[in-house]
Amino acid sequence: MTQERRRFAVLGSPIAHSRSPDLHSAASRVLGLDWSYERQELQSDGLADFVGGLDSSWRGLSLTMPLKEAIRPLLTWADPLVDLTGAANTVVFEGDRVLGFNTDVGGIVAAFQEKGLSHLDRALVLGTGATARSTIVALQRLGIHSVVVSGRTAARAAEVTELAVSVGLTAAVHQLGEPWPHDSFDVVASTLPGAAEFDLPPLEHAGVLFDVAYGGSPGAAARLVPAVAVVDGLDMLIHQALLQVRAFLYADPAHLLPQETEVLQAMKAAVGRF
Repeated sequence: MTQERRRFAVLGSPIAHSRSPDLHSAASRVLGLDWSYERQELQSDGLADFVGGLDSSWRGLSLTMPLKEAIRPLLTWADPLVDLTGAANTVVFEGDRVLGFNTDVGGIVAAFQEKGLSHLDRALVLGTGATARSTIVALQRLGIHSVVVSGRTAARAAEVTELAVSVGLTAAVHQLGEPWPHDSFDVVASTLPGAAEFDLPPLEHAGVLFDVAYGGSPGAAARLVPAVAVVDGLDMLIHQALLQVRAFLYADPAHLLPQETEVLQAMKAAVGRF
């Protein structure tokens, strides 16, 4: 990466709550990089103009809802996970190329592994958006064999179920608010917006509750079921951001950082995770 490319931002709506600037600023300090990382409120209809207006000082972008799908037509190259999930949360500018990566999948996997969670078989996934699809792929990599996908409409849930089947899972469709097909799950994964309110029937048990929302009051999933273990959105955010730093530096999320242990610890400390 040339030194003139030092600007970054996280884009999305809403964005004021994002802890990504804290994470990336901590990483750049440890690595001794002169990086500038900001927040930018942006809807999908403004994304093409924003990206088209960036100059050579920009190296990368982090994307949150509703932009993970909207970015795809603007990419000149996408990693296989973007093609699989239909979602890119990381953009790297390299010359005239616009590279797209999905670090959400790896972030979810690492967050579960860090807590030593294993022997998982059956999952319930709430939501049908870009993060739900990344969650499906991550759960498959964590050993889940079957999944129930629950959405506002059965049609949207069926689209995500097709992805689950394509990666080798047994999958079923469920509509939010209807009775659950099982009383307990090894994993309940909520990708519903943090502010979303749903009248969900309770479950008897979950081994793990994974909620991508963070920074606010407990979401619907936290009221749905008692869980033995909790993986929250901040756990995921930290680990996917570490992979983003790799992508920003090397255009490769698999390329380990120098001082990676120190970088990860600094990122955790920046958001109050020690």
